[in-house]
Amino acid sequence: MAEAGAHVLVVDDHRDIRDALSRYLQSNGLRVSTAESAAAARRLLKERDIELIVLDIMMPGEDGLSLCRSVRAGRGVPVILLSARVEELDRIVGLEVGADDYVTKPFSPRELLARIHAVLRRTNELPPSQRPRTGTRVRFAEWVLNGPERTLVGKNGIAISLSSAEHGLLAIFLDHPHVVLTRDQLLERIKGRDADAVFDRSIDTQISRLRRKLEEDPRNPKLIKTAWGSGYLFTAEVEEL
Repeated sequence: MAEAGAHVLVVDDHRDIRDALSRYLQSNGLRVSTAESAAAARRLLKERDIELIVLDIMMPGEDGLSLCRSVRAGRGVPVILLSARVEELDRIVGLEVGADDYVTKPFSPRELLARIHAVLRRTNELPPSQRPRTGTRVRFAEWVLNGPERTLVGKNGIAISLSSAEHGLLAIFLDHPHVVLTRDQLLERIKGRDADAVFDRSIDTQISRLRRKLEEDPRNPKLIKTAWGSGYLFTAEVEEL
C-alpha cells in the first residue's frame, strides 16, 4: 500500500488526544509526530518530511484554519481538520481554506485512519511535484500568484482575486508544469471526498473560468492547453519568489 509508513503530524492542544491518536496511528503502521500548537507545528514542518497533517481547528493562539491556509499555500501538504463543531458552514470554510477532509469530534480512530489512507491515496495518484516549495509567491508567464491571499498580479500591477476552486486548480498546475493531468486527478485533488457539498461545477467549467483570468484569448489558450482524450497541460515555466 503506497501510504504505508507515511509520516503524519497530529496537531491538537489537548495532550490526551495527541497521545491517543499517536499511539493508535503508530500501531497501524504510520510514523507520527505531534504538536500542541500552530507554532510548534510550523517548526516541525521545517524540520521533518511530513506527508499529512491531522489538525484541530480550535486552538489557543493561531487556529487550525489559519495554519491550514498557510500550509496549503506554501507546501501543499494534505490536511484533515478536526473540530467539535458540526455546522455545515464550518465544514465548508474548512474545505475552502484547502483542507482535504473534515472529521467532527468525537470520532472513531478507525474512521480517521480510513480517512488518512484515502487522502494519501488521492495525493499519491498525482505525479511528484516538479518544483521545490520554498515560498508562497510564484511567477509564471506574465503573472505572479500570491498564495495566502489567493490573488494574481499581472504585468499591469492589477490584482485579480481567485476563488477557492480556481486557486486550488492553479496550484496543482504550478506544481506540475509540462505534465498532462487527467480530469480525475484534478477533480480528486481539488475536491476530495466531500466535493459536491462545496464545488458543484465540473473540472471543465473551472478550467474555463481560470482561462478567462489567465489567457489573453481564452478560446485559444496558451497556458492551459487541452490534451484531447487525456486532460490538461500547463505550459508555462514556474519560478518561486
